[in-house]
Amino acid sequence: MQKPVRRLIGIPASVVPSDRRRRNMIAVASSLLVIAIMGALTYYSVPLYRLFCQVTGFGGTTQVARTAPGAVPGPPITVRFDANVALNLPWRFSAPEPVEVHLGEQHQVAYAAVNLGSEPILGMAIYNVTPPTIGKYFYKIQCFCFTEQLLMPGERKEFPVLFYVDPAIADDPEGHDFNTITLSYTFYNKGRDALEKYLRAHPAARGPDGS
Repeated sequence: MQKPVRRLIGIPASVVPSDRRRRNMIAVASSLLVIAIMGALTYYSVPLYRLFCQVTGFGGTTQVARTAPGAVPGPPITVRFDANVALNLPWRFSAPEPVEVHLGEQHQVAYAAVNLGSEPILGMAIYNVTPPTIGKYFYKIQCFCFTEQLLMPGERKEFPVLFYVDPAIADDPEGHDFNTITLSYTFYNKGRDALEKYLRAHPAARGPDGS
């Protein structure tokens, strides 16, 4: 009668299940570690991508500044504005009229939004600049993007934007061919859960009657 292979190689029977369990535990631990790493990368990918875009101007992402350097001689550049809303957001979102600005000149405009719905809605706007390669020269001093904005039913709010165009654009060969920049914002509905969390953190936002 043929003996079990494990006895032929001199491995006690009691050891094999233990080794197998150890290998299984290592495999499970490795899988959990990979899942944790993937989750962490997913969680941090958005802020890291946003930081990358802000530093490089990639994808038409604008820059941030505290003050403008001041206007420099030369022809003005036209800045147009665009306003959009997601399909599930019953807001009327309006863009300001185009303006002409000199490079380095600080300028302020205001977007406006009205809640056409019958209940409070919490929105948040994202933005981009076109042409995309010009984003690194478009500096915002004041902006409403990536900030939660609450509008009650029928409420209207204005959202100012303070900006300038970096004079360095004149030294960029890619900037010579552009005399128009478009700043675009899109508002999204943050949903019921985010709204309730916001109202709990800002009880005064419900109004005098608590509604």
